[in-house]
Amino acid sequence: MKITALLVMKWQGDSIDPVILANACDVSQFGYFQRSGAKEFIVFVGRTVAKRTPPAQRQSVQHQEYKVHSYNRNGLCALGFMDDNYPVRSAFSLLNKVLEEYQKNFGDSWRNAQADVTQPWPYLNEALTKFQDPAEADKLLKIQRDLDETKIILHMTIDSVLARGEKLDSLVEKSSDLSMASQMFYRQARKTNQCCTIL
Repeated sequence: MKITALLVMKWQGDSIDPVILANACDVSQFGYFQRSGAKEFIVFVGRTVAKRTPPAQRQSVQHQEYKVHSYNRNGLCALGFMDDNYPVRSAFSLLNKVLEEYQKNFGDSWRNAQADVTQPWPYLNEALTKFQDPAEADKLLKIQRDLDETKIILHMTIDSVLARGEKLDSLVEKSSDLSMASQMFYRQARKTNQCCTIL
Protein backbone atom coordinates (compact mmCIF):
# COMPACT_ATOMS: atom_id res chain seq x y z
CA MET A 1 0.00 0.00 0.00
CA LYS A 2 1.43 3.33 -1.03
CA ILE A 3 0.42 6.97 -1.06
CA THR A 4 2.17 8.78 -3.90
CA ALA A 5 0.74 12.29 -3.48
CA LEU A 6 -1.54 14.49 -1.39
CA LEU A 7 -2.89 17.79 -2.70
CA VAL A 8 -5.15 20.53 -1.38
CA MET A 9 -6.93 22.71 -3.95
CA LYS A 10 -9.40 25.54 -4.16
CA TRP A 11 -12.35 24.42 -6.30
CA GLN A 12 -13.63 27.18 -8.62
CA GLY A 13 -16.43 25.45 -10.46
CA ASP A 14 -16.39 22.88 -13.22
CA SER A 15 -15.30 25.35 -15.93
CA ILE A 16 -12.25 26.94 -14.21
CA ASP A 17 -9.11 25.06 -13.19
CA PRO A 18 -8.67 24.63 -9.42
CA VAL A 19 -5.87 26.47 -7.63
CA ILE A 20 -3.24 24.35 -5.88
CA LEU A 21 -2.92 25.38 -2.22
CA ALA A 22 -0.59 22.60 -1.04
CA ASN A 23 1.16 19.68 -2.70
CA ALA A 24 3.28 16.80 -1.37
CA CYS A 25 4.61 14.03 -3.63
CA ASP A 26 6.76 10.97 -3.17
CA VAL A 27 7.81 9.83 -6.63
CA SER A 28 10.82 7.80 -5.45
CA GLN A 29 9.33 4.62 -6.96
CA PHE A 30 9.83 6.12 -10.44
CA GLY A 31 13.14 6.28 -12.27
CA TYR A 32 15.18 9.46 -11.82
CA PHE A 33 14.37 10.80 -15.30
CA GLN A 34 10.65 9.97 -14.93
CA ARG A 35 10.12 11.86 -11.65
CA SER A 36 9.49 15.35 -13.03
CA GLY A 37 7.04 13.93 -15.59
CA ALA A 38 5.29 11.95 -12.82
CA LYS A 39 4.90 15.13 -10.73
CA GLU A 40 3.47 17.02 -13.71
CA PHE A 41 1.05 14.17 -14.39
CA ILE A 42 -0.06 14.16 -10.73
CA VAL A 43 -0.82 17.89 -10.94
CA PHE A 44 -2.68 17.46 -14.24
CA VAL A 45 -4.80 14.53 -13.02
CA GLY A 46 -5.34 16.24 -9.65
CA ARG A 47 -6.71 19.39 -11.27
CA THR A 48 -8.91 17.37 -13.61
CA VAL A 49 -10.43 15.25 -10.82
CA ALA A 50 -10.81 18.22 -8.42
CA LYS A 51 -12.56 20.25 -11.12
CA ARG A 52 -15.10 17.43 -11.55
CA THR A 53 -15.75 16.90 -7.83
CA PRO A 54 -18.65 19.17 -6.80
CA PRO A 55 -18.85 20.59 -3.23
CA ALA A 56 -19.90 18.14 -0.50
CA GLN A 57 -18.97 15.19 -2.74
CA ARG A 58 -16.41 12.40 -2.56
CA GLN A 59 -15.28 10.30 -5.46
CA SER A 60 -12.63 7.77 -6.41
CA VAL A 61 -11.22 7.56 -9.91
CA GLN A 62 -9.26 4.52 -11.09
CA HIS A 63 -6.20 5.08 -13.28
CA GLN A 64 -4.17 1.93 -14.04
CA GLU A 65 -2.97 0.56 -10.67
CA TYR A 66 -3.70 3.85 -8.88
CA LYS A 67 -6.81 5.42 -7.43
CA VAL A 68 -7.30 9.14 -7.06
CA HIS A 69 -9.58 9.91 -4.13
CA SER A 70 -11.12 13.37 -3.99
CA TYR A 71 -13.14 15.10 -1.28
CA ASN A 72 -14.55 18.59 -1.87
CA ARG A 73 -15.68 20.24 1.34
CA ASN A 74 -17.40 23.53 0.40
CA GLY A 75 -14.80 24.48 -2.20
CA LEU A 76 -11.74 23.23 -0.32
CA CYS A 77 -10.73 20.00 -2.02
CA ALA A 78 -8.25 17.34 -0.87
CA LEU A 79 -6.91 14.67 -3.19
CA GLY A 80 -4.89 11.54 -2.56
CA PHE A 81 -3.08 9.38 -5.10
CA MET A 82 -2.92 5.87 -3.65
CA ASP A 83 -2.25 2.43 -5.05
CA ASP A 84 -5.20 0.12 -5.59
CA ASN A 85 -4.64 -1.76 -2.29
CA TYR A 86 -5.08 1.28 -0.02
CA PRO A 87 -8.52 0.94 1.68
CA VAL A 88 -11.05 3.50 0.42
CA ARG A 89 -12.39 4.27 3.90
CA SER A 90 -8.87 4.97 5.18
CA ALA A 91 -8.20 7.19 2.16
CA PHE A 92 -11.24 9.38 2.82
CA SER A 93 -10.47 9.46 6.54
CA LEU A 94 -7.01 10.78 5.66
CA LEU A 95 -8.41 13.41 3.26
CA ASN A 96 -10.81 14.57 5.98
CA LYS A 97 -7.87 14.96 8.41
CA VAL A 98 -5.90 16.92 5.82
CA LEU A 99 -8.81 19.33 5.27
CA GLU A 100 -9.33 19.79 9.02
CA GLU A 101 -5.64 20.46 9.56
CA TYR A 102 -5.51 22.89 6.61
CA GLN A 103 -8.42 24.92 7.94
CA LYS A 104 -6.93 24.87 11.43
CA ASN A 105 -3.64 26.28 10.07
CA PHE A 106 -4.89 28.69 7.40
CA GLY A 107 -8.53 29.41 8.26
CA ASP A 108 -10.47 30.80 5.31
CA SER A 109 -7.47 32.53 3.69
CA TRP A 110 -7.63 29.95 0.89
CA ARG A 111 -10.79 31.60 -0.44
CA ASN A 112 -8.71 34.57 -1.69
CA ALA A 113 -6.10 32.45 -3.54
CA GLN A 114 -5.94 33.30 -7.25
CA ALA A 115 -2.77 31.41 -8.25
CA ASP A 116 -0.99 28.20 -7.24
CA VAL A 117 0.81 28.42 -3.89
CA THR A 118 4.41 27.23 -4.11
CA GLN A 119 5.40 27.44 -0.42
CA PRO A 120 5.63 24.02 1.27
CA TRP A 121 3.24 23.01 4.03
CA PRO A 122 5.23 20.70 6.37
CA TYR A 123 2.12 18.92 7.71
CA LEU A 124 1.28 17.54 4.26
CA ASN A 125 4.77 16.02 3.86
CA GLU A 126 4.49 14.51 7.35
CA ALA A 127 1.03 13.10 6.53
CA LEU A 128 2.39 11.59 3.32
CA THR A 129 4.92 9.65 5.38
CA LYS A 130 2.83 8.89 8.48
CA PHE A 131 -0.29 7.62 6.73
CA GLN A 132 1.44 5.11 4.43
CA ASP A 133 -0.04 2.65 6.93
CA PRO A 134 -3.85 2.90 6.46
CA ALA A 135 -4.41 1.97 10.12
CA GLU A 136 -2.89 5.33 11.10
CA ALA A 137 -5.58 7.14 9.10
CA ASP A 138 -8.50 4.95 10.11
CA LYS A 139 -8.92 4.19 13.82
CA LEU A 140 -11.53 1.47 13.16
CA LEU A 141 -9.13 -0.35 10.83
CA LYS A 142 -6.46 -0.16 13.54
CA ILE A 143 -8.84 -1.59 16.17
CA GLN A 144 -9.87 -4.40 13.78
CA ARG A 145 -6.22 -5.23 13.08
CA ASP A 146 -5.49 -5.35 16.83
CA LEU A 147 -8.48 -7.65 17.41
CA ASP A 148 -7.38 -9.96 14.59
CA GLU A 149 -3.87 -10.16 16.06
CA THR A 150 -5.30 -10.91 19.53
CA LYS A 151 -7.50 -13.67 18.08
CA ILE A 152 -4.49 -15.23 16.34
CA ILE A 153 -2.46 -15.08 19.56
CA LEU A 154 -5.30 -16.75 21.50
CA HIS A 155 -5.52 -19.58 18.95
CA MET A 156 -1.76 -20.01 18.96
CA THR A 157 -1.63 -20.03 22.76
CA ILE A 158 -3.98 -22.98 23.27
CA ASP A 159 -2.22 -24.92 20.51
CA SER A 160 1.25 -24.16 21.90
CA VAL A 161 0.28 -25.28 25.42
CA LEU A 162 -0.67 -28.71 24.16
CA ALA A 163 2.23 -31.04 23.44
CA ARG A 164 2.59 -32.57 19.99
CA GLY A 165 -0.26 -35.01 19.32
CA GLU A 166 -1.99 -34.16 22.58
CA LYS A 167 -5.70 -33.44 22.53
CA LEU A 168 -7.63 -31.35 25.02
CA ASP A 169 -10.19 -34.18 25.37
CA SER A 170 -7.58 -36.67 26.60
CA LEU A 171 -6.16 -34.11 29.04
CA VAL A 172 -9.62 -33.53 30.50
CA GLU A 173 -10.12 -37.28 31.03
CA LYS A 174 -6.71 -37.67 32.73
CA SER A 175 -7.05 -34.58 34.91
CA SER A 176 -7.26 -35.04 38.65
CA ASP A 177 -8.29 -31.38 39.04
CA LEU A 178 -11.69 -31.89 37.43
CA SER A 179 -14.53 -33.66 39.14
CA MET A 180 -16.68 -36.16 37.24
CA ALA A 181 -19.39 -33.49 36.97
CA SER A 182 -16.95 -31.02 35.38
CA GLN A 183 -15.70 -33.64 32.95
CA MET A 184 -19.29 -34.47 32.07
CA PHE A 185 -20.06 -30.76 31.57
CA TYR A 186 -17.03 -30.43 29.23
CA ARG A 187 -18.11 -33.44 27.12
CA GLN A 188 -21.70 -32.19 26.91
CA ALA A 189 -20.56 -28.68 25.90
CA ARG A 190 -18.25 -30.21 23.27
CA LYS A 191 -21.13 -32.24 21.80
CA THR A 192 -23.38 -29.19 21.73
CA ASN A 193 -20.70 -27.14 19.93
CA GLN A 194 -20.13 -29.90 17.39
CA CYS A 195 -23.80 -29.83 16.45
CA CYS A 196 -23.55 -26.11 15.78
CA THR A 197 -20.40 -26.35 13.65
CA ILE A 198 -21.88 -29.04 11.36
CA LEU A 199 -24.52 -26.57 10.15
